[in-house]
Amino acid sequence: MHLYIHVPFCESKCFYCSFTSLKKKDFEKDYLNALMQDIKYQLDFFKVAKNSIKTVFIGGGTPSLMDIHFYEKIFIFLQAYLKQECEITIEANPNSSNFSWLSAIKNLGFNRISFGAQSFHEKKLQFLGRIHDQKAIFKSIENAKKAGFDTINLDLIYDTKLDDTKMLDYEISKLALLDINHVSAYNLTIEEKTRFAKKFHYKKNAPRLAKYFIKAIESLGYKQYEISNFGQICKHNLAYWQGKDYIGCGLSAVGFLKNQRFYTKKNLKDYINDPCFREIENLNLHDLRLEHIFLGLRSLIGIEETKLEPLEREKAMFLSKKGKLVYKKGVFYNTNYLLSDELALYIST
Repeated sequence: MHLYIHVPFCESKCFYCSFTSLKKKDFEKDYLNALMQDIKYQLDFFKVAKNSIKTVFIGGGTPSLMDIHFYEKIFIFLQAYLKQECEITIEANPNSSNFSWLSAIKNLGFNRISFGAQSFHEKKLQFLGRIHDQKAIFKSIENAKKAGFDTINLDLIYDTKLDDTKMLDYEISKLALLDINHVSAYNLTIEEKTRFAKKFHYKKNAPRLAKYFIKAIESLGYKQYEISNFGQICKHNLAYWQGKDYIGCGLSAVGFLKNQRFYTKKNLKDYINDPCFREIENLNLHDLRLEHIFLGLRSLIGIEETKLEPLEREKAMFLSKKGKLVYKKGVFYNTNYLLSDELALYIST
């Protein structure tokens, strides 16, 4: 089993961000109480046995805003459910994760940390609405290593209107100095209900630059294993792409079990009042097959031949003969993740 916990609080809302995040840190105590109810109920509902949780991922929002005591209560309870080699990740922002906090988090059992940097360039950081500077990124990585973290991720965003080869070369030159083992590089998306909404010119839409950036990241030794991820594989994210069952707790969290998806409340007060509520989406075999195709093509997971309908299998085999896919031991693998959506549409329609 895998567990995701959402911490929705942020110091400020980044201009591109569509995730559920709030400034209302006044609700911290009530949210923690609701979250504990939620976690306990879901572990019981999913019939989670002791020592069976393989990964935990705490995302946000900005989890590094919360004091260590917020997480102590959660992990004292969870301890009995975690496998000995459980991967435990927490997201952090460079400006809100000092050495003291990082050390305390590491001592609590976290063994993987993901920093939301998004860029090293001051102009681009301002454009994205980030509230840290380049210096804070390097200091956070330094502190994380001093605190004992061996597995560190850094998030970057590309394909903004500011990006060209010069900008991307700058990002790569700074990334090369960090000596970390994972990078996530996200193509900017223009989402509704964000500061960037309808400002489509803020996105460059340059496949050539995307390919250039991916190749440059790989040249540093970070092997691409999913459309946005490079380096040492994150076991938690891998579970999503494999279609594994997972629990989602917290505001706007999502869970999955067999053929059902579970959604929590999206309003903070509603969630606090009824943290165990779930809206349920039932998925049929067609839905599950489509997800397997789309997720398999955008990652190293690939598509299992036995899960395809005859016509879908025929199309996949055609693509493998054209060199667009690699067919090996009953699985079709994508060789160019940037084409994953187009390939998935071709196979599934």
